[in-house]
Amino acid sequence: MKTNEQEYDFDSAADEVEAIRMVNASCEAIRGEVSKVIVGQEEVVEQILISIITKSHSLLVGVPGLAKTLLVSTLSKTLQLDFKRVQFTPDLMPSDITGTEVISQDPATGEKTFRFIPGPIFANIVLADEINRTPPKTQAALLEAMQEASVTCGGETRALPNPFFVLATQNPLDQEGTYALPEAQLDRFLFLISVGYPTPADEVEIMRRGLGSGGAELRPVLDAHSIRQAQQIVKQIPVADHVLDFASLLVRSTRPGEPDGSEIAKRWLTFGAGPRASLSLVTAARAHAMLRGRTYVDQADVVAVAPAILRHRIAANFSAQGERVTTDDVVSELLDHLLAR
Repeated sequence: MKTNEQEYDFDSAADEVEAIRMVNASCEAIRGEVSKVIVGQEEVVEQILISIITKSHSLLVGVPGLAKTLLVSTLSKTLQLDFKRVQFTPDLMPSDITGTEVISQDPATGEKTFRFIPGPIFANIVLADEINRTPPKTQAALLEAMQEASVTCGGETRALPNPFFVLATQNPLDQEGTYALPEAQLDRFLFLISVGYPTPADEVEIMRRGLGSGGAELRPVLDAHSIRQAQQIVKQIPVADHVLDFASLLVRSTRPGEPDGSEIAKRWLTFGAGPRASLSLVTAARAHAMLRGRTYVDQADVVAVAPAILRHRIAANFSAQGERVTTDDVVSELLDHLLAR
């Protein structure tokens, strides 16, 4: 097995299976560590792990009090990475995130120069907490960082650490003091992860733990080098043509104004998902397969990740809103229709 930062080649099928097994074991260890603090939410944890393995970003959406922030901060402790949290507020400025240039004077010569002070975006994991409680101008400060892994300030472009992830939390848009995220920024999140209420049994366990004393000891499982290796390994998992065709058909069926748009999309949607959604589907499906120890991607992997990939990349029309049909409902109906063919 030959490895470096740019490429990961397998000398044999056995090498590939062993590499996937090691990544899978590490992810299982991370799940075990996170479960010491977070009760339930297994699917949410898996989707965040998929996001990390695929070098992507995720947006966690749910009402306050569901431990979204605690989940991200707990996960960061299982990774030996630099972690920064940014609390998004109405008065937050773009420079508070990316950094700013200040005038610095040399004590010896008196010469004045500009010096760049990096913002919290210069970290491996950035928690953008309550991202939709700041205006769109400040939200847009993340666009370049999320797409290019760099920040431009004062005409100079600076690379961000590798690996780099934005894990953002968001409150429901119908709550007071929230701003909708621009579609361009939403599209840069691989997943929009829906964080729901715990089950009755999980809620009782949450209360038991809350009444206890002391916190759990978490051990780090992966470091930056191991994560970069995992990101290279997942890229080597092949995707068969029939899986690519299914992912493409699913995305094209969401476009109401296109020839391949389904009647479901024409009835319920204003616009559908773009090509980035197609790529995201197969990218996430690869990681989903790897977390199950498989060296191939199945159509079922695409189905499993489709709701979190598509729910923020399609827009419900007035008819859907009037009948309380959500984008999740539309994705579910589209999947049922395609699988029944």
